[in-house]
Amino acid sequence: MGHKIVHVELSANDRKALSKFYADVFGWEIEHVDQLNYTTFKASDGVGGGFNPVTDQTPAGTVTVYIETDDVTASLKDVQKAGGTILVPEAEIPGMGKFNVPRPTRKHDRLVQSVLNDVMEFR
Repeated sequence: MGHKIVHVELSANDRKALSKFYADVFGWEIEHVDQLNYTTFKASDGVGGGFNPVTDQTPAGTVTVYIETDDVTASLKDVQKAGGTILVPEAEIPGMGKFNVPRPTRKHDRLVQSVLNDVMEFR
């Protein structure tokens, strides 16, 4: 597997204003999901993603990149072999799959394995 980027998230104080900027400048398709406080985007032929709210874990300007993997458990072992640290034990997300938070170096990263699509997330 090539571990391609499958999703990107941008943290924003005002997700609607930031998404409008990207739509106006780059022609991205935008969809607001107000009940989730989230806005999705599709960047023509590029990778899609979303604008998420600012939190303590995702301050304004945080970029989270999701990378596909066949097996989160195996990827966690690879993270550890490369000197990374596992911050949160692997756990199930109901209806989604597995979730984990490794730290490869000084970055705060997450691994997510979904039922339909295996994903490794780096932030």
